[in-house]
Amino acid sequence: MSIDIAIDLGTSKTVIYGNSRIILEEATMVTVDAETYEPVYFGEMAKESMGRTPETLLCVQPIERGAIADYDVAQAMMSKYMLDAFGNKIVRPRVMACLPTGLTELQHRFMGKVIEESGGRNVTVIASPLAIALGVGIDFTQAKGSMVVDIGAGVTDIATISMGGIVQCDSFKLASNDFDEAIIKFVRRKFNIEIGPLTAELIKKRVGTVVQRPVEITMIAKGKNLRTGLPETFEITSSQVYETVFDIAVTISNAVRKVLEKTDPDIVSDIMENGIYLTGGGSLIHGMAGFIEEFIGTKIIHSTDPCHSIIKGAALALKNPGLLKDIDYQVRSMKELIIE
Repeated sequence: MSIDIAIDLGTSKTVIYGNSRIILEEATMVTVDAETYEPVYFGEMAKESMGRTPETLLCVQPIERGAIADYDVAQAMMSKYMLDAFGNKIVRPRVMACLPTGLTELQHRFMGKVIEESGGRNVTVIASPLAIALGVGIDFTQAKGSMVVDIGAGVTDIATISMGGIVQCDSFKLASNDFDEAIIKFVRRKFNIEIGPLTAELIKKRVGTVVQRPVEITMIAKGKNLRTGLPETFEITSSQVYETVFDIAVTISNAVRKVLEKTDPDIVSDIMENGIYLTGGGSLIHGMAGFIEEFIGTKIIHSTDPCHSIIKGAALALKNPGLLKDIDYQVRSMKELIIE
């Protein structure tokens, strides 16, 4: 069996898309043996082991801020995921890989090599904003400006697009994981309790907000008292989380404004008329779409499937290469990036 696939190798999630459906979606996480560095657990099982491993095991996040942080672990993880997705029944597939705009050509090359060594062939990369534009249905044949904002786990990609090309862009190193880190620091400072990233993520999802909620909500969480070393429960409110993450939301919104400031007036006029497309898992924190809308003064169109807009757009580009026929720099074969 031969199949063409799209891969989004993200900081938090790895997604493989083919045959008009998501074939695999797993956490970008590996638990390895501390001595030999051999992989032991992958994906969600590895993520759940964070903060719970004995000294003989380590949790490794092989992708950080959209770039490969540990090549060997990333390669082992992708090989496992390709095997889980297809078994041994697939001929090496053509691959369209989504990458943030801020990566260097060397980082592109490493990403492509990981995918090729894991079973892919003819690997082509597409800039995430272009994939998002396709995924949310922006018509590249029209001489109209558009803007996409993707708040991922490690990177916020912001770009203005016109006629299928990126006009201005910024790959901003502040995103959803920074909300979690801010919550960890707040709990440590306020309650003298240490919590892990999984608890911080749960707090963000349940009571996190970047705007004041009309009705206060709370949750009970658990952590380790820093004085006694014993487990302890605490109550955290949506107002406390709002005060903690507000500055991050402002910084992301300012980054959006700066990209607009560098964009030609006619394109900005189109964007003001048509709205800004918002996607990415980080956009799901309560109030984020409304916050950016009020901050920028422009309508926000929140994707109906924000976690998968990129992968669906990449799959569409792979299936219909004519959509990007005028692009000579955002979609590139990995062979062009080889450094002899």
